[in-house]
Amino acid sequence: MTKTSLNSQRIYVAGHGGMVGSAVVRALEAQGTTQIISAPRSELDLTDQLSVNHFYREHRPDSVIFCAGKVGGIHANNTYPAEFIYENLTMAAHAIHAAYQNKVSRFLFLGSTCIYPRMAPQPMPEDCLLTGPLEQTNEAYALAKISALKMCQYYRAQYGVTFHAAMPTNLYGPGDNYHPENSHVLPALISRFHEAKQNGDPQVAIWGTGTPRREFLHVDDLAIALLHLLQISDPPDLVNVGTGSDVTIRELAEMIAEAVGYEGQIVQDPTKPDGTPVKRTDCSLIHSTGWQATTPLAEGVKQTYRDFLQNSQTDTLRVART
Repeated sequence: MTKTSLNSQRIYVAGHGGMVGSAVVRALEAQGTTQIISAPRSELDLTDQLSVNHFYREHRPDSVIFCAGKVGGIHANNTYPAEFIYENLTMAAHAIHAAYQNKVSRFLFLGSTCIYPRMAPQPMPEDCLLTGPLEQTNEAYALAKISALKMCQYYRAQYGVTFHAAMPTNLYGPGDNYHPENSHVLPALISRFHEAKQNGDPQVAIWGTGTPRREFLHVDDLAIALLHLLQISDPPDLVNVGTGSDVTIRELAEMIAEAVGYEGQIVQDPTKPDGTPVKRTDCSLIHSTGWQATTPLAEGVKQTYRDFLQNSQTDTLRVART
């Protein structure tokens, strides 16, 4: 499989301040890429089409890795569906169309495996997209991601541009969001178990039955996968990025409790929603290109907790509404 170097390219990382974007910047810097383009939200509003077009004209990127997005867990998706569909849809549409207008040679869009049907076959292959109803708790977010990846596919088909998409499974790692209500399950559990340990709480309640199964990918593994895909001369239109293995939410909670050093009781709260019963990706396509994840979940959880402690001590922990 033919691969090209990224070191001489001007690469725009959209969403560079988030967990994924910052991991991509670290990976680019580690391999010697020096022409990395970025802009904070205060300087570039991706929902403003004129601003996006001006940014592309001014900076002339060769490639774009689009990691920007409004993200959150079950509570955030249920509470702010209008914001999730509007912001994610408009940001992606403006960035993709401006990339085409300004002759960007590569555009890699970051999606999510929540695009697949609620009752998708397990593990989920790329071709199960649009074969059934979505999970209601994150439908708005999923529809925005589906529209954007299809936009990349259609632009590639009509205009011959190499615009493509990667669908990562549940992510975790440095730079995650620890908001008490709107974070994803893994950082939420780290925060909860840490607080319980500090307070000497006798038990910690976790949402739902604890039986749903989830797959987790360290964000640094994803960053390496994205750079790998960006270097393939003829990449797939859509490719899953994950580990191919999963754990129950209960097993995850026990793993996090061990990493934190919490010795109390773990109980379930079945009044809270479970979400999709099973989510595991079929990673055979990306494996066939030569990439595989390398971070075991237990070790990744320990690393993430160390990062949580460090940022807590320096008052730099990310606690964002969404």
